[in-house]
Amino acid sequence: MKVVAIVGSIRKESYNMQLAQFIQKRYTEKLDLEVLSLKDLPMYNQDIENEAPQAVLDFKAKVKAADAVLWVTPEYNGTVPGVMVNAIDWLSRVDKVMIGKPSIIMGASMGNLGTVKAQLHLRDILFSPGINSPLLSGNDVYIGAVHTKFDEQGNLTDEGTVKFLDVVIDNFLSWAKKYV
Repeated sequence: MKVVAIVGSIRKESYNMQLAQFIQKRYTEKLDLEVLSLKDLPMYNQDIENEAPQAVLDFKAKVKAADAVLWVTPEYNGTVPGVMVNAIDWLSRVDKVMIGKPSIIMGASMGNLGTVKAQLHLRDILFSPGINSPLLSGNDVYIGAVHTKFDEQGNLTDEGTVKFLDVVIDNFLSWAKKYV
């Protein structure tokens, strides 16, 4: 299954980027995962949405070509980061490439609750009319104290979290097949 990961952090040492890259490496036999960069996306502007810059067109084309989307969000001030909202704004306009495309949400933070608040907000956003993405429920991935769960090479070392991800990824792939 072709999946794109949209990571809501552009920080070099982002734990959420490490999580997406770990999933990309660990489940390479199960899914073809491309981690998309949000660094080059300009701020959404309705004045140019019909003649969007090439970076936007390329980003939307990759999402459109994917069978599903993995959203990996940090939590900034109790919500979704601005770079992720900006990406969603572009995806929700003109050709609306997310409508009907299955999604799953994950997130990691140094706090104990992971990214609970951000994921709740992201769920609401993904149900909005311009996105309307079906979400896998009951497989929430909130990785708290993430700074204790990755080694220096970006490997997730917490055995319980890895085992849980194994189950979640299998559940997601089984569920998403009905949309492909």
